[in-house]
Amino acid sequence: MMLQRQEMPIQVFSEISRLKRVILHRPGKELENLIPMNLERLLFDDIPYLEAAQAEHDAFARVLNENDVEVLYLEQLVAQAIDDAQVKEAFIDEWLSESGLEPGSHYAKVKEYLMAYEDTFEMVLKTMAGFTKAEIKVPHGNTLLDNINKDYPLLIDPMPSLYFTRDPFATIGNGVALNYMYSETRNRETIYGKYLFEHHPAFNNQKVPLYYFRNESTYIEGGDILVLSKDVLGIGISQRTDARSIEKIARNVFKDTSYQQVLAFMIGSNRKFMHLDTVFTMIDHDKFLIHPEIEDYLKVFAITEDGRGGIRLEEKMESLEHILEEALKLENVQLIRCGGDDPVVSAREQWNDGANALALAPGELIVYDRNIVTNQLLEDAGIKLHKIKGSELVRGRGGPRCMSMPIYRER
Repeated sequence: MMLQRQEMPIQVFSEISRLKRVILHRPGKELENLIPMNLERLLFDDIPYLEAAQAEHDAFARVLNENDVEVLYLEQLVAQAIDDAQVKEAFIDEWLSESGLEPGSHYAKVKEYLMAYEDTFEMVLKTMAGFTKAEIKVPHGNTLLDNINKDYPLLIDPMPSLYFTRDPFATIGNGVALNYMYSETRNRETIYGKYLFEHHPAFNNQKVPLYYFRNESTYIEGGDILVLSKDVLGIGISQRTDARSIEKIARNVFKDTSYQQVLAFMIGSNRKFMHLDTVFTMIDHDKFLIHPEIEDYLKVFAITEDGRGGIRLEEKMESLEHILEEALKLENVQLIRCGGDDPVVSAREQWNDGANALALAPGELIVYDRNIVTNQLLEDAGIKLHKIKGSELVRGRGGPRCMSMPIYRER
């Protein structure tokens, strides 16, 4: 669907306000270019079955549609942006420059291959899927690197994590953080956000403000950014987000928005807790879903303006509940623990994204059905759940919040 030119496309001042518009990416052939040899580098633990993953993702999109949420697809939006601005060759050149492929005969052949697409949408999908060596035949293309890597069947790696649209860019208020990501393989994903916000008429006509930039030197990812209110952001210091990045984005939002405070949650650098939203999610005005394993060592720092254009840091020593009550001006905060009090259940359900939920509205969530104990605790607390299957989707280590990038919530 094409966004209308006159619309103000971005409005996200809360994690929980009624969701009206969201960007997804339907898993594609990039998953079929995962092989045991590249799993670790491409940040996967296993190879999802594409047909089943697509069926699960389609069911996720249906739940959104059935609850009056407009679903937009990243791949369609980027194709529209490229066509509208007539920047196909510029996009291909920039994508190739970040593909890991050195200029030469293979490089030229891949460019020729992509330029030959008449359908820009199909071309965009191909850039996401990557290229095998069998697809690009060059008569005299042998290089030393080719011979060293002759057992590796891919010429250009796929981007299998793209269905986690939360991470390459993050909406904050009426603007966007276009992120510099932790790993080279995922940082390539941010090119789609760049072309979307620079060239799609629904965005570039509005001159969407950017609060972070993909050419920064320190990394940050959208799964670590929580919009707790119109005044307060929460950002995780994690495996995927550097503390220096949080200071940079804090300065930018203080300068350009009404945000007054950033709470930095130090959750540790750990694959199983890769982002803040894998262990901590806002689910209602006064309720949060949390993985209990982080509670003993979680540190929270409040970042505010110092009145001279700089920032002030304060480590908060109170309980997490009190920190949230004070920051969000609440009388009482309830923490609902993923898996409850059983450490085995808690660890298992957190690994399967039991602590990662997407709020459709205050107290109304989309969750994976497999996290039975956590889901029961949520329902006991009065939370309305829409349960989806995710046996294949979860293999990429992400849940419903990870798979969605809200761009419009009601105020």
